[in-house]
Amino acid sequence: MYKNKRFDKRYLFIFVVVAIALVLVVLAASLQNERDLNPLEKAFKDVGTVVLKVVSAPFNFAHDKIDEMIEKNNIYEKYKELQNKEEQVDSVIAQNENLQSEIDKLKATLELNTILSDKVYLNATVVSRNIGYWYNELTIDKGSKNGIEKGMAVVVPQGLIGQITKVSNYSSTVKLLSNENMNDKISVKIKVNDDYVYGLISMYDANTNTYTVEGISENVDIQKGADVVTTGMGTIFPSGLMVGTVEKVTTDNFDLSKVVEVKASVDFNDLDYVTVLKRKTE
Repeated sequence: MYKNKRFDKRYLFIFVVVAIALVLVVLAASLQNERDLNPLEKAFKDVGTVVLKVVSAPFNFAHDKIDEMIEKNNIYEKYKELQNKEEQVDSVIAQNENLQSEIDKLKATLELNTILSDKVYLNATVVSRNIGYWYNELTIDKGSKNGIEKGMAVVVPQGLIGQITKVSNYSSTVKLLSNENMNDKISVKIKVNDDYVYGLISMYDANTNTYTVEGISENVDIQKGADVVTTGMGTIFPSGLMVGTVEKVTTDNFDLSKVVEVKASVDFNDLDYVTVLKRKTE
């Protein structure tokens, strides 16, 4: 029985080899001439084509999936690269905007120096500002070694911001006009036609960025938008420093004097560079 199985396997092997040989002979013959294919050749060719499609289909599918995966990975990598570049661009834009702001402020300071050519001035940089006393004071990088003295006025291109109250060798403290504890009332004048009316700054409102000017007893029509500047009276500030513009005019509780709300010309939240002034008589 064992011999019969072995004999059958031999015949099967011979049959397969002969069949393959016949197929190769037929294919070779068909390639060597341009004659028309006979029915058997056509059948072999058709069967071979179908078998080839069936056998190659899984490989083609796998190949397509691999290509698709590679393409997706490439797209993702390009996306991450573009995302990183976008973040870098945003950072550069922010830096450029900040630098442009710094340049504009420095240009404005230089223009202010030209305007103040008849005064003694010293430019300085704000180096410290306490969050808890944001509207009260700030520290600049100039001190007594630079000629700074207590009581000097401090301005920015938009107008007056305060005065020097403490001085060390290389830094000084500036008390701001926005200080809630304003002990010294500041004398100001308001432009009315070709004349001025005089009053005193009594307080500052950080919510509206406005000063309250009181003590104006003159019965005059004060227009909204009129300039408000320092008078130079007393020993605090030189004359003609911009303080703000008239926002609103009312009367006091006794209806005896006017109360003027003045919109500050300065943004006290944005102070980087300042100029320290001496009085003209110094």
